[in-house]
Amino acid sequence: MFTISGFYKFKKINFLKKHKTYIENEISNTSIRGSIIISSEGINGSLAGNSKDISKILKLLKKEFQFTEFDSSNISNSRFQPFHKAKVKVKKEVVPLGLKINSVSKRRNRYLSGKSWNKLIIKKETLLIDVRKPFEYSVGTFKNAMNPNIQNFRDFPKFLNKVEKTKPVAMFCTGGIRCEKASIFLKKKGFKNVFQLKGGILNYLNKTKKKDSLWKGECFVFDNRVSLKHKLIQGTFSICGGCRKPISTKDKKSKKYEEGVSCERCYDTLSSLQKSRFRMRQNQINLAKKAGKKHKFQKEY
Repeated sequence: MFTISGFYKFKKINFLKKHKTYIENEISNTSIRGSIIISSEGINGSLAGNSKDISKILKLLKKEFQFTEFDSSNISNSRFQPFHKAKVKVKKEVVPLGLKINSVSKRRNRYLSGKSWNKLIIKKETLLIDVRKPFEYSVGTFKNAMNPNIQNFRDFPKFLNKVEKTKPVAMFCTGGIRCEKASIFLKKKGFKNVFQLKGGILNYLNKTKKKDSLWKGECFVFDNRVSLKHKLIQGTFSICGGCRKPISTKDKKSKKYEEGVSCERCYDTLSSLQKSRFRMRQNQINLAKKAGKKHKFQKEY
């Protein structure tokens, strides 16, 4: 069983390359795979490994960057390793919005969870915004949530400019980090009643009983588990081999679906050459599975 940890911390960080080298060296001696982003405004990561190594690296990160608790974190489990390799990247921002965040601005953000969140989002006057990408939204979301329908988070400010400033706004995303910046942007634009789901969808699904939950569907995650349900149990979605977007069991009933090759969404946009190449890849994966091995192109286990 693998332990998966998602986390972020907004904190001023200097000597980014030095930190990167140190963390890479420490991770290389463990079972850990996944990614960590380091920027001058903080860190953001999602890692998987045995529980002992995960605990060790989380403590190391706190010590290296001199803080005691993450702004948000979540723990789940998987029967397989959901990441292919370990990566540590240095970037300008932990989430690309063209807006830097600091501890003072972040402290002004207003967080809700559990029953308080449910009470807010069932009110008719509340504008409930799912700040994730459209394909994430299609896998699952809160009832009555609207999606900005943007492909890149950098385009989010354009959407926010159209939002009424008088309405209470409730925002949510997978782990909470995208909402941190979106909340600050809204306040800078004059919005007074801005709230975000504390710890994001993952913490809500993990801590909220299904009978009390207002979540509909599953939650897409950026690893080979693809989607998660309540209590962060692996969901039913898989990934299309052609467009790399999530597909449901219903999607697989389409005549345009072919395992590892295409789905209804991408079938008509793929060339014959692409489909032929994807079939060859899938054949190699199938042969590896038969032999009880993992293939380098295999994306899910």
